[in-house]
Amino acid sequence: QVQLVESGGGLVQPGGSLRLSCAASGSGLDTYALGWFRQAPGREREGVSCISSSDGSLYYPDSVKGRFIILRNNAKNMVYLQMNNLKPEDTAVYYCVARGHYSCTDYSEGYPYWGQGTQVTVSS
Repeated sequence: QVQLVESGGGLVQPGGSLRLSCAASGSGLDTYALGWFRQAPGREREGVSCISSSDGSLYYPDSVKGRFIILRNNAKNMVYLQMNNLKPEDTAVYYCVARGHYSCTDYSEGYPYWGQGTQVTVSS
């Protein structure tokens, strides 16, 4: 069983930065693809980043490419999401996710493990 706990959300002004952290627990996590999804009110969940366990391949949708960076530290079972140049449309609950496969997918159904979520609000 994998457990994920996010932290680091909050209120930030447009153009600001936030760093989300996710502490993962469980065995064999270094073989799991890890990522982040977000969900804004009235909108579907959206994958915003993923890092594979095999070659460290990264995935970012166009909406965050160039602004968000995902990092993983297998020794500490941590995954991070560095978010820069934040925009009001980035406001959402952000979820850390994991799947017992080396590669990423942009389908939320592909991730059986989800954290409880952390709120990110971008507003002046």
